[in-house]
Amino acid sequence: MEELATLRQHIQKKNYATALRLVDELEEMSKEDKLNKVYSYTVILLIHLIKQQAESRTTTSWDLSVRNAVRAIKRVNKRRKTGGYYASEAELNEIVEEAFEEALDNACVEIFEGKYDRNHLMNSIDVEKIRKGARSLIAND
Repeated sequence: MEELATLRQHIQKKNYATALRLVDELEEMSKEDKLNKVYSYTVILLIHLIKQQAESRTTTSWDLSVRNAVRAIKRVNKRRKTGGYYASEAELNEIVEEAFEEALDNACVEIFEGKYDRNHLMNSIDVEKIRKGARSLIAND
């Protein structure tokens, strides 16, 4: 990574202020990458929770997708060496809110073989119950 080579140069030149700014930048990039992954897995989680509620049923495949998405979110969000989490509870809640729209659009295509549009689907599900369920599943322990 080019940033690491630049960081090394600043440290070797004892330009610590610039090196620390670069470290801050690298930390932010790393966190953004983690949050993007959490977002993607949250979309998958929400798609399946929406499908389960809209169709009043589940399948082994949907249950497995929910379980795998939850595990992936928790794994990606956990800071292994320092402990703690990349995303706080508030940030996880925000991700659920943001991911819901994308999940709803994707679920429309899959639910009842795509027969219903977004408005019909919104009227047939309890949005807050789905969001609350997702938040509960992915909450930091």
